[in-house]
Amino acid sequence: MATASKNKTNDAAVSSAAPASSGSIATFSKDQEVSAYRDMLLIRRFEEKAGQMYGMGLIGGFCHLYIGQEAVVVGMQMALKEGDQVITGYRDHGHMLACGMDPKGVMAELTGRRGGYSHGKGGSMHMFSVEKHFYGGHGIVGAQVPLGTGLAFANHYRGNDNVSVTYFGDGAANQGQVYESFNMAELWKLPAIYVIENNRYAMGTAVNRASAQTDFSKRGVSFNIPGEQVDGMDVRAVKAAGEKAVAWCRAGKGPYILEMMTYRYRGHSMSDPAKYRTREEVEKVRTGHDPIEQVRARILSSKMLTEDEIKKIDAEVRDRVNEAAEFATNDPEPDASELYTDVYRETV
Repeated sequence: MATASKNKTNDAAVSSAAPASSGSIATFSKDQEVSAYRDMLLIRRFEEKAGQMYGMGLIGGFCHLYIGQEAVVVGMQMALKEGDQVITGYRDHGHMLACGMDPKGVMAELTGRRGGYSHGKGGSMHMFSVEKHFYGGHGIVGAQVPLGTGLAFANHYRGNDNVSVTYFGDGAANQGQVYESFNMAELWKLPAIYVIENNRYAMGTAVNRASAQTDFSKRGVSFNIPGEQVDGMDVRAVKAAGEKAVAWCRAGKGPYILEMMTYRYRGHSMSDPAKYRTREEVEKVRTGHDPIEQVRARILSSKMLTEDEIKKIDAEVRDRVNEAAEFATNDPEPDASELYTDVYRETV
């Protein structure tokens, strides 16, 4: 009986790898298609380079790659305006780049160098940019959710129309602090968008083995928070859902939940061989629903750009990533005195 049950669970995990269909799809102009392609490709190539550098020993500690999930953050950023805030967990490099943070500064932080966004002290999971309204990377599972709710409270208190977008995964969705945050956000009608990036596996455990309710868009029902599932592999679907959630929050109606049905191609972290799933499962998503290839195919089929023009963008993105890697490799390490900075804030 135990063996039969295990096989059934694995079959369910494989069958769920095909992302759910979304509701509405945004209509993209040529500029939007090309911009989305460039932004997602930058994240993909950056993460591939980070993986290489980790293997070479240039990046230490933990490193969680965003490969496969690029459409989620790029589509959401297209729905936001200047002043809206973003906060996320430890799979955060893609969010940083989508917010407009410099790849050189991000890569330098990964390698622990002086030019990194946290001056080489935070590493992969802990860097910030107030200028770009990015409030971290957080290594504790689910810890960013109450913090993102706090950002939404600040917007509500100040009376502006900014929204706070908090990203977390299917694993973090089972943390108690998430539901405390949901309750407060709805009670006070805070402008908070909770984006659950459901990439099918919490570390190495399939969603259907760890969650009694696998439709995470319903996790706010008991708090009267609306939610919906979105095809997180289609940047147009993400943008459309993001705009709907943003409009809800800006109208003062309270929080909104978006469950992005997405997929990560790599392991949970660089130390994860991902033996809990088959190569065929990963390849099925790669070949049939890759977020970047979808945009590339649309651009070429509609003759927005030629094959040569696409290749030029690819080359430009690779050059930019290589420059970031070169900078991060040669940038000096922080001075020992840096250990004592940014620890406490002195008040007058």
